[in-house]
Amino acid sequence: MTLSVALGPDTQESTQTGTAVSTDALTAPDVPWNLVIWNDPVNLMSYVSYVFQSYFGYPETKANKLMLEVHRKGRSIVAHGSKEQVEQHAVAMHGFGLWATVEKATGGDSGGGKRGPGKGKGKRG
Repeated sequence: MTLSVALGPDTQESTQTGTAVSTDALTAPDVPWNLVIWNDPVNLMSYVSYVFQSYFGYPETKANKLMLEVHRKGRSIVAHGSKEQVEQHAVAMHGFGLWATVEKATGGDSGGGKRGPGKGKGKRG
């Protein structure tokens, strides 16, 4: 019995081992992702801080700092990780009633961008 494998445009067949290797996996590092929490007119600041403490396990001082960044700048990056991890966090934040989106991490982003909640992935609605 012979096993046949279809190769996509981003794969190469290795003649030495007879295996397919993804060139994307070899050339692109795992891009980190950010969880962005957006300011909203509904949730109290104390509640947002509570969510950061209870879900992420952040100490009160860090949770309050992030909450104030959300309040004053309109958004804050509160977690980083793989796309799958950050998407799970976003779903959890939606469960708490917070506006959360997922974005690719960039080297120079300080978390103070001007994009609104409608411009990202994972927005409640």
